[in-house]
Amino acid sequence: QVQLVESGGGLVQAGGSLRLSCAASERTFTNYAMGWFRQAPGKEREIVAAISWRGDSADYRDSVKGRFSIARDNAKSTVALQMNSLRLEDTAVYYCAAARSLRTLLSGSAAYWGQGTQVTVSS
Repeated sequence: QVQLVESGGGLVQAGGSLRLSCAASERTFTNYAMGWFRQAPGKEREIVAAISWRGDSADYRDSVKGRFSIARDNAKSTVALQMNSLRLEDTAVYYCAAARSLRTLLSGSAAYWGQGTQVTVSS
């Protein structure tokens, strides 16, 4: 089993920035595409960003393009989500996820999930 642990969530004012981090337990971390999902109160879980095994491709949902950036450090088995220009609508629990392919993540599925970290954006 792959264990994923998120950190970095918190309270931030609209327009501010926050950086989330996800640490993976597996030494075979590089074999997994990684992504970030979020679930806002009363809403369905949705993909935020995903990055391929090699880090050579990534994708973002339209509402965060230009504001969020996903990156991975395979040597450290970590994935980060840099969140800039945060909006009230970004408030959600953010989950780190791993899957065999980027396609799987973009379809809304994952093999492994982190416990989630709360991001709250205030006005």
